[in-house]
Amino acid sequence: MKIPQPIWVFILSLSAIPITYTVNNIPASEDPFAILGIGVAVLVVLFFLVCFAARSNPPQDPLFYMFTVFSFTCVIDLIISLEQDGFISGFMDFYIKEGEPYLRTPYGRMICYWDGTVHYALYLMMVTRISKRQGYRSAGLYWLGSILLSMIIFLAGNIVGKYGSDIRPAFLLNIPFLFLPVWAGVKVSEKPRTLTPRTADEVAVEQQKLPHQRPLDLLLLIFLLSSITYTLFRGFVALDCPSESCFNYIYQYEPYLKDPVAYPKVQMLVYLFYALPLLCLFVYGLLKPGCSWMLDWTLVFAGAVAQAQFTHIGGSLHPWTPYTYRVPEETVWPFLLMNLLYAVGPQILALRCLMHPEFFLSPAALREADQDKKHK
Repeated sequence: MKIPQPIWVFILSLSAIPITYTVNNIPASEDPFAILGIGVAVLVVLFFLVCFAARSNPPQDPLFYMFTVFSFTCVIDLIISLEQDGFISGFMDFYIKEGEPYLRTPYGRMICYWDGTVHYALYLMMVTRISKRQGYRSAGLYWLGSILLSMIIFLAGNIVGKYGSDIRPAFLLNIPFLFLPVWAGVKVSEKPRTLTPRTADEVAVEQQKLPHQRPLDLLLLIFLLSSITYTLFRGFVALDCPSESCFNYIYQYEPYLKDPVAYPKVQMLVYLFYALPLLCLFVYGLLKPGCSWMLDWTLVFAGAVAQAQFTHIGGSLHPWTPYTYRVPEETVWPFLLMNLLYAVGPQILALRCLMHPEFFLSPAALREADQDKKHK
């Protein structure tokens, strides 16, 4: 009986469990350069195994192979986080000690949890849709934002944080996970959108409505303006602004921003210089009809913020975070409220654009499409 492609991709990803257990008991795994060599060898062999397994019915989308290999690494990341939190043992000790010691930090554990669950689910879903020749553009853009921001903060934090003087050769294994998603993002963005057909008249009616006639958009505008203020403020806090409000905030609500691992500080700076301009553009997109770029960039942004806020909240509250950098008990709920709202808002915005895109579509393009259909 022929095994469906998604099933053998899932089985292949689970092979990470016996492989990591075996490598953990090899004496050579204590050598940092050997760890790099083993990592490269495993990924190369895995890639050729995928090609061999798919030879009888090769998928037309080359991203199938990348997503399959990445799903294997997701299981490895889940093993790392579970082992570091004491749920399992005997799998990745060698890698944490001599490969990437910064993965034992609360931020490292949370980023592995996210990769081992959310990214893993997205990979399995996308390879399933590829095998069925169905679209996955929205899921691909969401994943793109999530993995790119996670890698930018992770790699920058490793270099500038307290582990910057303890970078091992295995650090290079992360580089493909920064550049390959960029290539994948280009391929995903070239795929056609799958939207419910709308007529030019329907779009024109929706685009004549003012913000107060669109209640959800009005709430989203309030959220965006609040997020702009919050992003700007936390950016100043991360830059050690000497004002009393910044001083009180960092010690009463988010002392994690002072953690010498530097991940939270890098994240706030990325928010300040990249998320802040996007938030301003989203305000413009909700006010100006026909901004079709909103359909894509809100998805990318939603994925990025979901991942970043998950790791930030988890790192701030994790018991392995030093007590002086953990959120004080008396301000846990205000901290959670602010950060969860910051994470949930972009998800609602992306869903709004995805489910009801009329306000963002170009009436001229729709008229041309309608004329083309009539001619055909």
